[in-house]
Amino acid sequence: DKKGDAKLSGNDRHFVTTAAEDGQAEVELGKLAQQNASNPDVKQFGQRMVDDHSKANQELEGIATKLGMSPPKSPSSKQQSDMKKFSKLTGEKFDREYADMMVKDHEKAVSLFEKESKSGDSAELKDFAAKTLPTLQEHLKMARSLSSKKK
Repeated sequence: DKKGDAKLSGNDRHFVTTAAEDGQAEVELGKLAQQNASNPDVKQFGQRMVDDHSKANQELEGIATKLGMSPPKSPSSKQQSDMKKFSKLTGEKFDREYADMMVKDHEKAVSLFEKESKSGDSAELKDFAAKTLPTLQEHLKMARSLSSKKK
């Protein structure tokens, strides 16, 4: 159904793809954090990532599907290779690298969602981005405080 595709602009498609891949990666890494982290704060943060990003992923998928696009169901290949690396780390080394990566990931996510909430073409995606943004900003704040404790 080519008509469905026309509903979404290139920018919106980019947003959906990136947000979906990032969200999947956060869930997978969050699960790893619960297994491999040594710091209880890091484990807790990992759990929060699984909960919040699973919820956002489902919501995004619902909106995208309605708009005629099926978002990716797994992280990008770069994210998958990052996950391989993280699956081999444990203890403090895991805590430190995971915290740093979460800061970077959420800086990117916040700017992606900010941009979509201001200049997205689809009203539904704009609303979703605006609504999800405070959660991502909260994640970023949490990640920064984890990261600064690790130094």
